[in-house]
Amino acid sequence: MGIKRTRSEREPAERLPVARVCVDMPLAHLDRPFDYLVSTADDEAAQPGVRVKVRFAGQQVGGFLLARVESSDHAGKLAYLEKVVSPERVLDPEIARLARAVADRYAGNLADVLRLAVPPRHARVESQAATSPPEAASAPGETGPDLTETATASPPVTETGSALPSEAERALPQAGVAPEVESHPGAGASQDAGAPSGAGASQVAAASLGAEALPSAGISQVAGGPLGAGALPSAGTSQVAAARPAAGPLPGDGSRWGSSGFREPVAGGWDSYATGPAYLRALQDARPARAVWSALPGEDWPARIAEAAAATVRAGRGVVIVVADARDLDRVDRALAGVLGEGRHVALNAALGPSERYRRFLAAVRGQVPVVVGTRAAMWAPVPDLGLVVIWDDGDDLHAEPRAPYPHARDVLLTRARLADCAALVGGFARTGEGQLLLETGWAREIAADRAVLRRRSPAITPTGDDFQLERDSAAVVARLPSVAWQAAKQALQAGAPVLVQVPRRGYLPSVACAECRTPARCPHCSGPLGLHGARDVPVCHWCGRGSADYQCPNCQERRLRASVIGAKRTAEELGRAFPGFPVRTSGREQVLTDVPAEAAVVVSTPGAEPLAEGGFGAVLLLDTWALLSRADLRAAEETMRRWLNAAALARPAQEGGRVVVVADGSLAPVQALLRWDPGWFAARELAERRDLGFPPAARMASVTGQATAVAELLSLAHLPAGAEVLGPVPATDEQERMLLRVTRSRAADLAHALHEAAGVRSARKAALPVRIQVDPADLF
Repeated sequence: MGIKRTRSEREPAERLPVARVCVDMPLAHLDRPFDYLVSTADDEAAQPGVRVKVRFAGQQVGGFLLARVESSDHAGKLAYLEKVVSPERVLDPEIARLARAVADRYAGNLADVLRLAVPPRHARVESQAATSPPEAASAPGETGPDLTETATASPPVTETGSALPSEAERALPQAGVAPEVESHPGAGASQDAGAPSGAGASQVAAASLGAEALPSAGISQVAGGPLGAGALPSAGTSQVAAARPAAGPLPGDGSRWGSSGFREPVAGGWDSYATGPAYLRALQDARPARAVWSALPGEDWPARIAEAAAATVRAGRGVVIVVADARDLDRVDRALAGVLGEGRHVALNAALGPSERYRRFLAAVRGQVPVVVGTRAAMWAPVPDLGLVVIWDDGDDLHAEPRAPYPHARDVLLTRARLADCAALVGGFARTGEGQLLLETGWAREIAADRAVLRRRSPAITPTGDDFQLERDSAAVVARLPSVAWQAAKQALQAGAPVLVQVPRRGYLPSVACAECRTPARCPHCSGPLGLHGARDVPVCHWCGRGSADYQCPNCQERRLRASVIGAKRTAEELGRAFPGFPVRTSGREQVLTDVPAEAAVVVSTPGAEPLAEGGFGAVLLLDTWALLSRADLRAAEETMRRWLNAAALARPAQEGGRVVVVADGSLAPVQALLRWDPGWFAARELAERRDLGFPPAARMASVTGQATAVAELLSLAHLPAGAEVLGPVPATDEQERMLLRVTRSRAADLAHALHEAAGVRSARKAALPVRIQVDPADLF
């Protein structure tokens, strides 16, 4: 990077001497690139996508170089780049464009999104020789692709490092010079949008001021309007994509990574679905086929995803796959190795550690592998010539990013598919309202099996609350384990098959009450709920952790307690007595089982921790269904449907003796959908109800949370779009309040832009009280 010179000796580069930099300053009013000069010493290394250090507001901060241009709009003197941290181009042009779109979609700052997209630098790993050399760097003065589409609007930066356009920006706190560490700028976890900075300015996740630079990233919105069937290329398998760059291989040759050793799709896989083979052909022809896939019961879905990835790689294009947790990641990782062979994919997981994770990230950004699979963070993985994005079980709450600006993996991947004009696959046993909206707007097509195939693959599903069962067992309406469930489990165990019992609560007795008057037992110190961790334990408060060995009911002075809610441990204890001679195992928070052998045993699991059974479970019992259905949540029924289907899919087919017993009334809509194994019908019903009520995804909502005065100030500054509804306030945590804003989908970009502008005004004024802004939050109530 040349000999270090003093400032007076530095000279600007002969060609493209101005660099556009995204400075790592998480303030809404600074959410735009800034201009700096590139010295001749840094000319070769200062390419778009590299990490840099710059002088800004009297301190040295990190950032990413977005573009090199010939001149700046500023007529005065510009400051030089302080340092090119590394010549490694870690910010891919496609990811830079995606990050800008996501920031606009979720009312966030570009700097916050880039913290999520690019992992912290590991200098030792970066300096190691790559297994295959990366593409040659540009010659001095010949920069790579421009990473910003709004470069001409960048404000200049003077030699003092202060931005000229705003007095408020000149008033930034004069912090000490940041140390030149070998790490990502702001390498810590992304700060919450409402967390105050060192200067006390509110860091509000808001949309970019340059929202007009890119279309909204909404999954069914183009140019501010609802997406009709003709607004984007049809997702059908007959739609031909736009031509790919000439530098890429021809469709079907797979010459970039080779296609030898690929395992062909197995019989009984994609050919079990009416449109499955056509979808694979579309991927192999490099067409942007977008689909919502309803997987069959017992489907080996990791193998199906691996086969779709192989078809895409044969076309010479890359694949990004996102799953919810580490267990699913391990399954897909093994499936990809079996279908693609070794060396053609990497798996990204936070458990790998910083050095190994960064090594695998570099393999992707250098174009050494065509397929990247991982948990939520993999949605940002750079792959060459993206051809397919896949998300499995998009209704899982683990796909929602808990850090600002709180994007959802499904929306990020669908935005990538739209921007890159590539294929997309949203799969799962259940279907979300967002997935159904993709189908109803024509953005995607359905991949589902015929009813005849579904009947052959499905287990026999029985409710316990219908008239026929009540005639046989009148106590079934109140029994926790009705006779039909007990008989199904007994028959499976006698046949030598394992039995899965799903209960929604972990622990022993999470909630207890007075045995005489049924008053909920509460802590005498903090009024928190009491629970039992074991049969011989004393009641313990869930809030303060204090024991209450001498608890006495304040209403009737009774000392005896009864169970209000029964957890997985107590359920295992009861089933051990009900089925003596058979082992009982638990799978939950403390210990999650990966798989169980094909032998008679009872497995008690909480939702999401169900293990795989060799050959499938002989019986699956869904207990305490009221605990899921009665939750005060917009997505309670949808989440219940997802958890039931994920568990029921582990049962054997009915022709092999597989049974599922759901302890619920058969007239309920979720139970009806489960009995028919029809997630599409249930999703359409849910979406229609939300459309009538004006809830997401049929409408777009944003929540504003903070102290009452701060929330009122932000809303008074926001120029909300016409027709916006303001709902609330309602109490929030930590003595805060929450306001909800609702607009139609066509005004979503306007709402995000208005909130960002208001947040920018507050941050420029150094508002002391933080405000947290979330677009389409997972929890509305």
